[in-house]
Order: sequence, then structure tokens, then C-alpha cells
Amino acid sequence: MRKILIVGAGQAGLQLALSLQVEGYEVTVLSARTPDEIRDGWPTSTQVMFDPALNTERAYDLNLWEETAPRIHDVGISVSPEKGVRALKFDGPWQPYAMSVDQRLKMPAWMELFEDRGGRIIYHPVMTSDLAGLAPMYDLSLIAAGKGELVELFDRDPVRSKYVEPGRALSAIYLDGMVEPDDFPAGSMRINVVPGIGELFVISNQTLTGPSRVAFIEAIPDGPFDCFFDRPQPDEHLRRLQHVLQEYMPWEADLMRECEPTDPRASLSGSYPGTIRKPYAEIADDTYVLGMADVVVLNDPVAGQGSNNAAHCASIYTKAILDRGDRPFDAEWMEATFEKFWEERAQHGTGMTDALLNPLPDHVQQVLGAATQHQQVADRFTRLFPHPEDLGPFLGDPDAALAYVAKVAEGNATPGA
Repeated sequence: MRKILIVGAGQAGLQLALSLQVEGYEVTVLSARTPDEIRDGWPTSTQVMFDPALNTERAYDLNLWEETAPRIHDVGISVSPEKGVRALKFDGPWQPYAMSVDQRLKMPAWMELFEDRGGRIIYHPVMTSDLAGLAPMYDLSLIAAGKGELVELFDRDPVRSKYVEPGRALSAIYLDGMVEPDDFPAGSMRINVVPGIGELFVISNQTLTGPSRVAFIEAIPDGPFDCFFDRPQPDEHLRRLQHVLQEYMPWEADLMRECEPTDPRASLSGSYPGTIRKPYAEIADDTYVLGMADVVVLNDPVAGQGSNNAAHCASIYTKAILDRGDRPFDAEWMEATFEKFWEERAQHGTGMTDALLNPLPDHVQQVLGAATQHQQVADRFTRLFPHPEDLGPFLGDPDAALAYVAKVAEGNATPGA
């Protein structure tokens, strides 16, 4: 039985651990926090899992909230070129649905499932200096802790990394009591864009207390949405959110008038630059560790790709480990395994993120305008979130994108008009 060490107990690390456990591997997980510490802590992320990523969980019966978490069947998009004015609005389906589960609920449940099945979790922080002694005890060691000093083991890839400063300041709060809008299907995720200022995402979510909504702000640094930098307590966070929305998105502020935080630690804020790193690190002579998910591909969450990348990474790594059989997990294999993840998934999520972090080109703005008139265009645009690999074929060539829009418009035109 091959022995695997996974440092980190998030989406990627635990999904990989549970998958390999089912396949008969002896897996040890190192976690800096216990399940109760995670449940009682502050949220560390937001997450929307799209159907392709959910399928990687379903393959090992890990989507434990399939019947309880809200199903997100639709996404509504609004664009506001002027303060308080909504100029564009459309929506499209996510087939069959997306889901969002608070990691304070999800990760403890997965940890306990792993232990119930006989897996071993060691609850202790791991320092860089610890790995040289730990890694030789296992056939393969993976780093899945996307924060802290372990990340610095992996050199930044200067070719694939485009940012040295955060593109957005991030803040989110889990809320009860939000009113449903009457202009999008019930339970839709809502994306509001104010060019030059930032974005608001409203997400149906399952948290510790039950179904809720997450209000997630992506603020251009030093702009009016960047007002959570001091990490206010949830009540103050909500007050500031309502104030800024009343000025810039009053239609959203109206839906939040009666909201309350779901719990005393319902908010988060922070920022980081998107970074791509080299896939493996040498921690001692001929001793290597393999990075996964956010450790080696860290995207801004503006495109909702982080948790999805993590799930796909776990799935691709699982298959690569199985296919390796009894052969050594050497540096060449690590490089090839990461490149498969990059080629099949991570490069597309990164491209989608880059596209949304930067000002939209004229042809994309024209496509958004067409989406308000033609449902076929709206559907194709909203499908990019679960399928970022379609970004290039759809919008990569301006002439082809506009030709597509013209063809749709011609097909939808009234005969004789």
C-alpha cells in the first residue's frame, strides 16, 4: 500500500485524501486546525461549485449537501456605467445547477468522514523545516495549504504570473433575511458590475445555520467599494455594505434592508495578487513535494474559479497517482501531472479571471449588449463560468464574436422586418 502525505485540509487536499482513501492508499493529512476550530472560526473564502466540479465530488460520493444546499439554476448579470443606474441586465441558466457550501460546514464534515473511514489526520501546524524529515517517510507528499510559509517553497512562475499587486480588495458577509428580487429567477446568483469601481456577487449558500446569502464585494483598490480594509465586525461590515450599495446599487440595497449576519463571525476581507508557481519544490537532496490548487495556481475569485480549480486539481491528481502504479513519484512525473492540470483546467480558469479583472474590450461590451436582446447570447456568456475553456472560442477573436452576434440577431429577426 502506497503512503501519501497531504499537508492542508481544504477543498483540494481533503478531496484528494478521500478519493485516494477509497482507492486503497494509506493517506495521512496534516491540518493546522481541528474540525471544531474551523466551525467556530471566521470564513476563509466564498465558493460556487459548478456542475463539472461537483461531478468530481460525486464520483467519490463526497457531495454530502446535494439534497440540502440551495441549487443555483441561474445567474443574473447587471452592468452600471453610472452611479445608481442599471444600464444592462440579463440572465442565463447554469445546467443543471451550481451549489455553494460554506467551508466552515464542508471541511469539518469531510475531515470527520475521512477519520471515520480510518484515515489519519494529525492536527499540528507544519513549518518548512518540518518537511525535510516528513517527506522521506511517504511515497508522495503534496502541499495543499494555500496560505502561509509553505507556499513560498514554490517559485513564482514569471511567465504565467501577470500580477504583483492585488487586482481587487475582497470582502464578503454571510446574511440571513435577504429579499428575493422580482427580475431574476428565485435563488439566482447575481453579479453587479460597476466599471472602474468593482463588482458585487450575491450567492445562495448553505452555511452552519442553514440556507443563507453571501454578499461578496470585489473592489478596485482605493475606490469607494474598498471600505472593509480594517476587517470590521459583521454588524459594522453589513452597515458599510448597505451604505455603499444604497449609493451605487440601490436595487440591491433594497433587498438587504432587513438582513442580519448569520453568525458572530460571518464576514471576511483581504486581498492577494493572482500568482502561478512552479509545481514542485526540492526540500532536501532528491526529495520533492508537489503543490496543488491555490498553492500553485492562485486566482482572484472574480470569476468564481478557485474552488472549482481545486476540485479539478484533486480529480486530475487522483487519476495521475492511480495511473503511476508502483513507479516513483519523481520530479518529472510531478511536472507532467501539474501540466495536465494546467492544460485541461487551470489555464482556462486563469484566462477567465484575467478577462474579468481587466477592462472589457469593445467587442465584449457589444456581446453583453446583445445578451440583453438575445437569450442565446446570454446563455452562451453565462455558460463561461462553469466552462471557462469556451472563453477563447467565443470571445478570443473580436471579429468572430461579433459575427456570431450578428448571426443570432439575424436568426431572431422577425420575417419581413
